[in-house]
Amino acid sequence: MVAAGLLTPSDVREIAGRLGVRPSKRLGQNFVIEAGTVRRIAALAAVRPDDVVLEVGPGLGSLTLALLENGPAGVIAVEVDPVLAGELPYTVAARAPALAGRLAVVTADALRISERDLPAAPSVLVANLPYNVAVPVVLHLLAAVPSLARGLVMVQAEVADRMCAGPGSRVYGAPSVKLAWYAAARPAGTVPRSVFWPVPNVDSRLVAFARRDPPVTAASREQVFTLIDAAFGQRRKTLRAALAGWAGSAPGAERLLRAAGIDPGARGESLSVAEFARLAAARTIWAS
Repeated sequence: MVAAGLLTPSDVREIAGRLGVRPSKRLGQNFVIEAGTVRRIAALAAVRPDDVVLEVGPGLGSLTLALLENGPAGVIAVEVDPVLAGELPYTVAARAPALAGRLAVVTADALRISERDLPAAPSVLVANLPYNVAVPVVLHLLAAVPSLARGLVMVQAEVADRMCAGPGSRVYGAPSVKLAWYAAARPAGTVPRSVFWPVPNVDSRLVAFARRDPPVTAASREQVFTLIDAAFGQRRKTLRAALAGWAGSAPGAERLLRAAGIDPGARGESLSVAEFARLAAARTIWAS
């Protein structure tokens, strides 16, 4: 393993000041300034020598350097801010010259990229994700970059709870089910507020996930996700009532629910992703 000169708090502020960068609330920017934290995240990601890492929102490069230090085949950093994207290669070249050739920077919005926009097919996602778009980014990347096999992301604590929740949990909702379509997620640790600049007013947690096959169903992913949105759009109602619009009527919803072996008096929060897939398939079969 080649050691990198990780960024200190004063380094982060110096680079930001030189670039005229102020952390943007709109972009959800909170930069990690503590070297031990990024080394811990890189270690938990268990990056292998043959892995290509996709990092979203590298910012000033704190986590990027720690990831490169762990010896992957490469790191692809996707950064929406052109100023930060332009500076990152210089930071890595100055602090880890032996590793600079393994970094590729893509200036783009992670919510709009696909695998063809990347210089290589990444196998693992490791990122400190902006709080305001964390779940949409993960869901989009799992759909758009099929080579991603696993990941470790840092998100707001409440978002982490929803991502990892199972059926019956108070915080189980549409993000929980949609992520379960692609992957199995689990909590992977906490991150204190004090390691960020600026210090956020929320707690952060790590979520690890591993891709798995989606449920076998005659319905498309889009059809299943439309059903999930309908079920949780009125989550306090029974599925018979909440899905009336989706099915065309409350009696129609009850008929489909019974055909799928689901209690019409249940609520969306009690259904697994496999049950949503089965219900969506029942509608597809009924329509045909």
